[in-house]
Amino acid sequence: MPDFGGYSMSEKDPGWKDLKIKTAEKNALRIKGLPVGRKQSKLPVIQGGMGVGISLSGLAGAVASCGGIGLISAAQIGFRRPEFDRDPVSANIASIKEEFQKARKIAPEGIIGFNIMVAMHGYETYVKTAAEAGADLIVCGAGLPVDLPAYTAGTPAALAPVISSARAAELICRMWKHRYQRLPDLLIVEGPEAGGHLGFSPEEVEEKGGRRFDEEIKRILAVAETYGGNEAIPVVLAGGIYDRADVFHAMEELGATGVQIATRLVTTEECDAPSAYKQAYLNAKKEDIVLTKSPVGMPGRAIRNEFLRRAEKEQIPVKACHKCLKKCDPTKIPYCITDALIHAARGEMEDALIFCGSNAWRAEKIERVEDVLRELFPLSFPER
Repeated sequence: MPDFGGYSMSEKDPGWKDLKIKTAEKNALRIKGLPVGRKQSKLPVIQGGMGVGISLSGLAGAVASCGGIGLISAAQIGFRRPEFDRDPVSANIASIKEEFQKARKIAPEGIIGFNIMVAMHGYETYVKTAAEAGADLIVCGAGLPVDLPAYTAGTPAALAPVISSARAAELICRMWKHRYQRLPDLLIVEGPEAGGHLGFSPEEVEEKGGRRFDEEIKRILAVAETYGGNEAIPVVLAGGIYDRADVFHAMEELGATGVQIATRLVTTEECDAPSAYKQAYLNAKKEDIVLTKSPVGMPGRAIRNEFLRRAEKEQIPVKACHKCLKKCDPTKIPYCITDALIHAARGEMEDALIFCGSNAWRAEKIERVEDVLRELFPLSFPER
């Protein structure tokens, strides 16, 4: 029978769950942060990378200054630079350096990293640029980053692959250990409730959505323990983490080391998204959050709007290739995903693809990053 701070109760006793949550606030929700290379965060939370242009220096710096881990999305990060259309890779490289320095000014002692998709054209170059710029953490998904350690050799950057299955976790750990004599510093487990591109088929999203993904999480935790030896590889859960109950379930009930949140932070003052983008979240109803087939061939979760309706009926011509993805034929795709996401980042919502997580419809107001994190981890902040 569990002992909660001197009280012995069973699950059948009245008030058991309330007491369990209160105990979680005392214990599980005021715990040590995440180890990131030579540093350790104050809070066990990573702010998820959101591109194009949604999580840049403003949001990442704000999260890092509050004790979390801020991630800048490298996806077409240079879209505002004048040379972007002519030379997107050079524009992205310049912006990776620029946004990192801006975030570092906001949070001089904070933990700041990058989210860089494996599927991106120029992926290896962007990883090297971010690591050499001084990134504390590099997170890579949208493909398995089997050779990520090779691109960061000689730098102190911590590395975190994004995976969605125990099989992928085991493969990454085995290959990195064999090839590079190292293991991931963190494993980020992205579940089917996440926003943007998903590592699941539409059928798997339906099959594994909600708490039905818990069994796979437990298998991933077992892999992390097996490869970590005396100290398991820290596991961070992502996808559908929105409130304190979600944090409690992830960390106390499942045993994760931390959580990654993204959608909840879009409707904050510090988020780099334009006001029209944030308003789309505030206006969204639950039925507006849909799965859509992305031009990259993967399902994605987004807010259904006029652009998505138009894209379902007709092909939207691609005016120019921005060399965003390794595998893309501009003549065959229904629309250019870079153009659609840039429209979103500029607030041009009639032509925008608005990626979001499954809980985007729950947004009710514009908040401050500190207030969101204080709500999720109340006892990690001093009383006001």
